[in-house]
Amino acid sequence: MPACQNCGSAVSKEYVRVFSLPSQESVRCCPNCDLLREGTSVRESRGSGSSGSSGSSTGT
Repeated sequence: MPACQNCGSAVSKEYVRVFSLPSQESVRCCPNCDLLREGTSVRESRGSGSSGSSGSSTGT
């Protein structure tokens, strides 16, 4: 079974057929990844919540 090139998770042949280039046998990122394809590169998801916010505030 094909695997995601980023995280190694198994993906279906149908998923690869839809989301990869015809010359590739696997995908660069999958639904389990927090990444998105953008053109010829892969970027972090904008809604991932990991944009540097630590969750602690020290406001007075």
